[in-house]
Amino acid sequence: MDTNQTAKDFDILALGEILLRLSSPLNERIVRGNTFEKCAGGAELNVVSGISLMGLRSGIISKVPKSDIGTYIKNHIRFLGVSDDCLVYDDSKDARLGIYFFENGAYPRKSSVTYDRRHSSINTISLDEIPESTFSSARLFHTSGITLALSPQCREVATECIRRFKAAGAQISFDVNFRANLWDEATAKACIEQILPYVDILFVSEETSRRTFGKSGSLADMMKSYTKDYAITIVASTDRKVITPKQHTFGSTIYNAKEDRFYQEAPYEHIDVVDRIGSGDAYVSGVLYGLLAYGDCQKALEYGNAASAIKNTIPGDLPCTDLAELNRIIAAHKNIGEQSEMNR
Repeated sequence: MDTNQTAKDFDILALGEILLRLSSPLNERIVRGNTFEKCAGGAELNVVSGISLMGLRSGIISKVPKSDIGTYIKNHIRFLGVSDDCLVYDDSKDARLGIYFFENGAYPRKSSVTYDRRHSSINTISLDEIPESTFSSARLFHTSGITLALSPQCREVATECIRRFKAAGAQISFDVNFRANLWDEATAKACIEQILPYVDILFVSEETSRRTFGKSGSLADMMKSYTKDYAITIVASTDRKVITPKQHTFGSTIYNAKEDRFYQEAPYEHIDVVDRIGSGDAYVSGVLYGLLAYGDCQKALEYGNAASAIKNTIPGDLPCTDLAELNRIIAAHKNIGEQSEMNR
């Protein structure tokens, strides 16, 4: 990936829904407890937040209510260093922010999520609300299958954004991020295959490749097939092993079609999981940072794996780590340099 593109206002812009997360206290059941803790989240916001914390310029395109809850979201975005210049405010009487309720798991009970996001303001977003200059303002544009799945309106806007950013010279990043409670696999496959010709960087799991896209063979075969069928340059696939809800092992594979080379490293083992929500998005943020800052798949792999591993240890959707901490984690993982308990 070319890191010497003409200067743009943003290194990355993303389109996606911003949600309000309400979490029951640690290990409490939703059906029994009386209190919730609120925070902001959403797949694309998680990604651009991670990239912002690593030092690059990022922004989010979304639509939120013009209300106190919308102000809370705006303030949270700004706190993370993400630009809210592309935020659209809904002042209609039906304006609402999507909500999801989170219940933490403890073995053998898994964590669970309950959505309340129908008819949220993002589903009324239109291309007319996104200034034309936006499409030429970013080096890279990112969105996910979650955004495509929300509604026909979101699907149309996201698809046209992909086309317009691509036409203006931006790289296109897409995370399939299939969610069965949003759409069925046949619909997802038909829709996503329409936008894959525009995609440069694809994030897709092995399970999704097999089930949703009907691919077969080894993981390497499946990852290569996307680059043969479309003009995709880079494909990334994560590998998470769940030992218990509180202990995971995480690694990934990246394939670069121009080099015809696979990148892998030893996984992060026995991660102490505090909250896994958003850890996949943290991985995307690390990979995209490595590509945007260095144009290097090895760096992308290392930052992606480390960012995801760290996010698993942090409560809430959003990442909370900077480049210095990531570099320390990567060095420790690779046993590079002095590893002392005094380095804290």
